[in-house]
Amino acid sequence: MFELITALGTQEADNKYQSLLNRLSHPPAFTTVRVNTHLASVKHVKKLLFEEIQKQFKGLRVPVLEHPKLQDILLIPVIGPRRHLKKHASEVIVGAQCGYAVLRGAHVYVPGIVSTSRFVKAGDVVSVYSDIEGKCKRGAKEFDGVKVFLGNGISELSRSEIFSSSGPLKGLGIRMIEPVYLSPSFDNVLPSHLFLQNLPSVVVSHILDPQPGEKILDMCAAPGGKTTHLATLMHDQGEVIAMDKTANKVKKIKQNAELLQLNCIKAFCYDGTKALSVEKREDKQEGPPFLPESFDRILLDAPCSGMGQRPNMAYSSTLKEVTSYQPLQRKLFTVAVKLLKPGGVLVYSTCTITLSENEEQVAWALKTFPCLQLHPQEPHIGGEGMKGAGLSLDQLKLLQRFDPSAVTLQGMDINSLQDSREDDLISLANKDCIGFFIAKFIKSNSK
Repeated sequence: MFELITALGTQEADNKYQSLLNRLSHPPAFTTVRVNTHLASVKHVKKLLFEEIQKQFKGLRVPVLEHPKLQDILLIPVIGPRRHLKKHASEVIVGAQCGYAVLRGAHVYVPGIVSTSRFVKAGDVVSVYSDIEGKCKRGAKEFDGVKVFLGNGISELSRSEIFSSSGPLKGLGIRMIEPVYLSPSFDNVLPSHLFLQNLPSVVVSHILDPQPGEKILDMCAAPGGKTTHLATLMHDQGEVIAMDKTANKVKKIKQNAELLQLNCIKAFCYDGTKALSVEKREDKQEGPPFLPESFDRILLDAPCSGMGQRPNMAYSSTLKEVTSYQPLQRKLFTVAVKLLKPGGVLVYSTCTITLSENEEQVAWALKTFPCLQLHPQEPHIGGEGMKGAGLSLDQLKLLQRFDPSAVTLQGMDINSLQDSREDDLISLANKDCIGFFIAKFIKSNSK
């Protein structure tokens, strides 16, 4: 907040902050799906997706849009918020993460259910709420804490089945029939042809612009959306090394690569801060640590405070947690610079909106590594960088910042959608997305 005040002045900063919190509590105005162009054409998938959405929305004609600058994505407008839904006496409370997924089109799966009203039976119509502060006790029969209405659904199970003691529960718990935000569900919909991704996350891979035959490093790769996109852009030719330090997340990257039928991805469970090898390696060793100057291009989508993620209704991070990311990002960045070949490209990105994790990191990098130069980004869809970190106006123009507070919260109903021009909808999709930051550097050839 202090950074905003210094850049904007107190009143404007306060307005911007409130606007931002408001935007972040709502899902983006569009669902973005990336087409796996390795297996299918955008036109073909667009047709299949349009038919699927019509089926899900019972004939409601919601358009599926192509993006003029991101030719491998499809955009589906989100209808909502729908404010006139009836609330039912039977209630189901879900955890915050499950609630965010419901706001973006998901049904409710049993592990996400925290509590239900006393007499819920299979087949009952229930109102679903999110326990945004995490205060509801598992199995409670009523809850009076802070809860946000997500819509209505039909319970697939009775209360006793949901909270049964006979082992781990999974599977569908509530089938949403009247969500506050109407988005298609992608459960088992064209799984090898589509990947759900936020719009700025797709932009990142295009900016890195990997070429067939190159050796690419995705340093903090889970769950593999950007990794698989990079491999697709390279026509599955070359090598994409994906690293993450959590074994389960690495498993997820491998599963996604297999599902999308991409063979040039090699995923390793490894801490990116230790990925630089100081001594000579065995020639046959594929995985980390790597020798200096091993990669043509590196993506560092850094661990961050995640303050751009949407929807997010309650920030639980402490100030200490938010400030802990800057040193980790610098460690990873230092390793990335050393692993990059001279003439190579390094893209640094985060899904947060703080100055300290974004523009301040760029200023630090340019000062610490004279071999790095900022480079123009293509496509440049977001805004420019934020003042306050000592970067020149020309340097700020080379950065790309997606700022959800920059757009007016308007909501969308089927009538306003039908009256909208496609250009205006695309323009809205470019702005009304998650908060995100991208910087592109080139490493000069001179030592």
